[in-house]
Amino acid sequence: MRGFILPAGIEVYPTFTCSSQSKFRAPLTIYPYLCVLYSSMPMKPNKKKGIWILILLLTATILALSFYPSGDYKPVTYIERDTGLLKVEKVEGERWLLWLYDNPVGRATLWSLAKRKVVSSLYRYWMDCTCSAQKIEPFIKDHYIDMDLFEDREFTTFNDFFTRKFKENARIIDTASNILVSPADGKILAYPNIIKADFMVKGYNFDVFTFLNDSSLARKYTNGTLIVIRLSPADYHRFHFPLSGTVSDSRKVKGAYYSVSPYALRKKAEILCLNKREYSLINNPVFGEMVMAEVGATMVGSIIQTYEGKMVQKGEEKGYFQFGGSTIVLLLEKNSVFMDEDILLNSALGYETTVEMGSGIGVAARDMSFNK
Repeated sequence: MRGFILPAGIEVYPTFTCSSQSKFRAPLTIYPYLCVLYSSMPMKPNKKKGIWILILLLTATILALSFYPSGDYKPVTYIERDTGLLKVEKVEGERWLLWLYDNPVGRATLWSLAKRKVVSSLYRYWMDCTCSAQKIEPFIKDHYIDMDLFEDREFTTFNDFFTRKFKENARIIDTASNILVSPADGKILAYPNIIKADFMVKGYNFDVFTFLNDSSLARKYTNGTLIVIRLSPADYHRFHFPLSGTVSDSRKVKGAYYSVSPYALRKKAEILCLNKREYSLINNPVFGEMVMAEVGATMVGSIIQTYEGKMVQKGEEKGYFQFGGSTIVLLLEKNSVFMDEDILLNSALGYETTVEMGSGIGVAARDMSFNK
């Protein structure tokens, strides 16, 4: 990599460490040269030359900040539920996310552009083009996706692949009326009492009032259970009803398009309350009323609801996300569910746990019968 060639023929190779695992070069040592150049100018310098020096200084500042060292790099780790082993997640666009949330210029880019709908809309347009189909095979290999679980068909675009459907019986639904199941494949965090739990970072409580944008509804869940299921880009991106019962129409809450990756949530824990989201109310005689919400994110083209009618069955498809990782949030009233102990323990230690759609994640606290 060549350095910066200054007017005097000096080539500069400024280097510093950005994280514990990577090094970047930045034009930091260009400043002394520019300062000397500026001080050597006549008392009444040429106005045009002075403007160019200022432009060089500004450019050097932006370039230097672009490679500003990020904080300590912490990989995304989770617990594999079947084995209990601690795993490291392969994060799609990891360097991009670290730059957006750890770098001054990255954060400015995030505020001014990346979180906005136009970026996600443009990316969705590309993912809907037939040329995007060439990304499918490399993506499958890179993320070790077992395509035997999915319907055998040809995908015409990447979004077509991204919204793929499971084969029948690829996931076993726990149909017991007193069992709450996961609505999606992903990684789960659970908090039995919202106001007493630190969400993602110490000292931050999940703001259910802002999230629901409905004060009277939010009061029902202030002491309730919060469940967050994060879907990475490699996951199955259709979501299903975790309970049988009656369902309301989907309510939409406008918002931004921040990433929902752990890297982003560590820096900005309130993201789920800032992003675009939709939610429905599910009423079940055993568990009572529950909120099921779908949260958009950077590069998530759309949240599509596919359910119809008012009566739904556990495991029935509710909808799907178009391209991008995203999140499902469940809110249950106080004393309505006992979450599985392994999920609670891992969450308390700050680890997500892998779950599959249809697998049990909690047991009803109310001893009532419900015939589906």
